[in-house]
Amino acid sequence: ALQHRGQEAAGIVSFDGQQFHVERHIGLVGDNFAKPSVIDRLKGNRAIGHTRYATTGGAILRNVQPMFAEFHGGGFAVAHNGNLTNALTLQRQLQKRGSIFQSTSDTEAVIHLTATSDKGPLVDRFIDALRQIEGAYAFVTLSEKKMIGVRDPHGVRPLVLGHVDGAFVLASETCALDIIGGRVIRELEPGEMVIITEEGIESLKPFGPARSRFCIFEFVYFARPDSLIAGTSIYSVRKRI
Repeated sequence: ALQHRGQEAAGIVSFDGQQFHVERHIGLVGDNFAKPSVIDRLKGNRAIGHTRYATTGGAILRNVQPMFAEFHGGGFAVAHNGNLTNALTLQRQLQKRGSIFQSTSDTEAVIHLTATSDKGPLVDRFIDALRQIEGAYAFVTLSEKKMIGVRDPHGVRPLVLGHVDGAFVLASETCALDIIGGRVIRELEPGEMVIITEEGIESLKPFGPARSRFCIFEFVYFARPDSLIAGTSIYSVRKRI
């Protein structure tokens, strides 16, 4: 349902309680994830996925998301929608400190910032990383115990929270929930972080207040016509335009 947001590549990372499973491919979702052999390799009861529309870094396999790394304390997978405007500066600083980058994507800087943070728990290290980046982002991350969703303080890119079959779901658009019979709970607020665990869901506001800068091109181009943004039908907006 989110194929329209990126046709260059697609990936899924799942977790089975013991280890992470990663499948990243160039091309369309249907061409790569319709095969039973691929789905059988994605074991587990939790996962994050991504469709790529390259804005930073070329359309090559090492830039395909979700990106995954093994940290001290466990694995960490990251899917990102947006553009980090200071990513190159951060990358150079991290490389001087010894970080080894495997891609040319701006997303990887967040993984290194999280890994090298001197904060304690993973959530605090991730927040520490986000406070160092500038630009537009909606992130969904997966660790061994948590799924985290967060929007940048200006709310440039969209992220919605839903519920299906007893599980919470995060997605860029409501149409992703419609196709699986899910229920839309609400949109995440600008600067909001939600942490989903087996115990439930927690909401944080780790950033200071900022003026809303939602991307108008969601209404014009990016979003699918049958999605809702701010409770408004994308189709009705385009029809009025």
